[in-house]
Amino acid sequence: MNRVAITGAGTVNALAHDVNGTFAAFREGRCGISGLDIRDRDRLSIRIGAQVHDWGPETWFNRQQIVLYDKFTQFTLLAARQAVAQAGLNFDGRLSYQAGVVLGTAAGGVNTWDENYRTVYEEGKNRVHPFVVPKLMNNAAASHLTMEFNLKGPSFTVATACASSNHAMGQAFHMIRSGMTQVMLTGGSESMLCFGGIKAWEGLRVMSRDACRPFSLNRNGMVQGEGAAIFVFEDYDHARARGADILAEVIGFAMTSDASDIVMPNKQGAARAISGALRDARLNGDEVGYINAHGTGTAANDKTECAAVADVFGHHADRLMISSTKSMHGHLIGGTGAVELLACIMALRDGVIAPTIGYQEPDPECALDVVPNTARDRQVNVALSNAFAFGGLNAVLALRRV
Repeated sequence: MNRVAITGAGTVNALAHDVNGTFAAFREGRCGISGLDIRDRDRLSIRIGAQVHDWGPETWFNRQQIVLYDKFTQFTLLAARQAVAQAGLNFDGRLSYQAGVVLGTAAGGVNTWDENYRTVYEEGKNRVHPFVVPKLMNNAAASHLTMEFNLKGPSFTVATACASSNHAMGQAFHMIRSGMTQVMLTGGSESMLCFGGIKAWEGLRVMSRDACRPFSLNRNGMVQGEGAAIFVFEDYDHARARGADILAEVIGFAMTSDASDIVMPNKQGAARAISGALRDARLNGDEVGYINAHGTGTAANDKTECAAVADVFGHHADRLMISSTKSMHGHLIGGTGAVELLACIMALRDGVIAPTIGYQEPDPECALDVVPNTARDRQVNVALSNAFAFGGLNAVLALRRV
């Protein structure tokens, strides 16, 4: 089994358009949730979101590219450019054939769907742009990454709702650990903050109208976000040999299925995923210092996740720090696990634990150390990142400080 290093990271999200800005926001406990600036906002019941503001695609892409790139692809490409630049890799020669992409997204080009449904149904037009399908397809962003960086190895997209990013990163981890590849670009992206995307989520009645307050007794739902985070996963020895700066080591991954309900979370399924990641990483529970929780801010998710953590870690659960950064950057659906992995890297590399902001009232069913409201300086050696999706699909990653 080969060891797997993270040698590059990039992001675009509601907090910042890069990693350093995102880390600064985590340290400050800054909230990226605000009033939405989208078409037909007045027809929505939910009018807040963690939107990427000041986004000008023409800054990064030419006119021909913008015609081909849905917003989720734009986010992906910019985040990947940052990650590859940090890693200092050139994908030419032999490495080109051994490197690939695994990207997570729940819904792909939702903005393109929304715009073209309007064209056909609202405006009554009978023709759409010939590139609508290649622009909206779930694998569009992954495919454009292969072309941008000359990646000719295994490449595909994973769509498992809110666990898409973690599943994608887990597959990339497995590929490198098994020796199938040496380098993978991986992470996730989502952009469904448009009228149709929000209207669909309104129907579930799980959305907050004012804020995301994970683990707080007075929480009242989730808040959607958008953005992307992309990482360079690399064979550890390959990274060391070329003198790369290693941000963290990926040491374990597990995935489970609840097989119980399409929307309600299941404690046993979540606990099996957490235990599986510990087992895969050959860790004892007391070695884990921080967990980035799925922590959506819904009553069902938060109490189920806390119960699963308590079951797995026993007495050590009282000494664990567990926070939900969704309180700051919102729920990026298929891209959420990727942005949240940044909080794990910050904890391991910088010794700063991102807080759960908006926390107001203790909930007896969430009686863990949720790092309320203020970031904490604390060195940890091992961190977990949880993702539990609609459909009962769970994915947990384990990382170690280098």
